[in-house]
Amino acid sequence: MERPSLEMNLPDTHEEGKLYVVDSLNNLNKLNVCPDESQHVLDEEENTGGAGENTSGSNTRKRCLFFVTFILSLIVSLALVSFVIFLIIQTRNKMDQISSRLITEKKNIEELKKMNNMILRHLNQSVIKE
Repeated sequence: MERPSLEMNLPDTHEEGKLYVVDSLNNLNKLNVCPDESQHVLDEEENTGGAGENTSGSNTRKRCLFFVTFILSLIVSLALVSFVIFLIIQTRNKMDQISSRLITEKKNIEELKKMNNMILRHLNQSVIKE
């Protein structure tokens, strides 16, 4: 049982072939080194991407990060909405002040018109008398 030398075939193969040979050697090494029970664990780790128990921890971390991000975005949104409501109330107060000033000024203008009419009548009567 003579085995062909792998070193002789490696220079002749393409890059993908080299990777396939290395992967095959790794699998062969696992079969020779590991007993049957531990091989099952290794196969499960390969199927899950090598994460194993870390997958559940990673999912928990992702969920925690998602909820923290969600809560922070809710807090920021609440702060922005509160600020907008504050601005609306301030704007309404300013508009009320401006409208009350306009009403006061309108009354003042009407009084000035009445006084102007009275002065004009008085002047007209004094011109007529002379």
